[in-house]
Amino acid sequence: MAFERDPHKLFPHDHLLKHTVLHLIPNSVTPNAVTALRFILTPLVFWFLSIGDYAVGFPLFLFTAFTDALDGTIARVRNKITPWGTFYDPVADKILIGGVVLLIVATHINWTFALVILGIELLIVIGGYWRRSKGTVMSANIFGKMKMLFQVVGVTLLLLAVWTGHTAFFLPASIAVLLLAIGLAIVSLFTYGL
Repeated sequence: MAFERDPHKLFPHDHLLKHTVLHLIPNSVTPNAVTALRFILTPLVFWFLSIGDYAVGFPLFLFTAFTDALDGTIARVRNKITPWGTFYDPVADKILIGGVVLLIVATHINWTFALVILGIELLIVIGGYWRRSKGTVMSANIFGKMKMLFQVVGVTLLLLAVWTGHTAFFLPASIAVLLLAIGLAIVSLFTYGL
């Protein structure tokens, strides 16, 4: 397939993290442990956002989303890529983003917008399960990475709008970024061969 990539090839953010944050993380920390941490933290993110405690929920969301970049960087830089991580890392991302979309986007933008985001993500997950049942586990490509980045930025802008009440800038910016994320999600869906 034209968009398949070597899973060991570093993304641009890997170089940045390699020379900054990665030095602070012991070699004993595996990328799968970081992915597992995201699974553990995600319900806490949902809880704090659902009760409106943005002082805790907002930074916890940012940290939890950051673990997505971190686990992949650890895997690629330290040559610790596993089939489990290749499959469950994006599942953890989709649970985090999907839950926040249901909690925040559906409430503060609209349900249709949220359902479009969730529907595309669901198709990507179904495609991943189908490929895995056929013995193929594909690594994320640049479209999938950019989609996740734009989703995180869009949700971050929306959380800032809700938390601060400054909707005049943050709300339209969030919608614009999430629309770009939807476009990238569609491209990502097709580049994975669905």
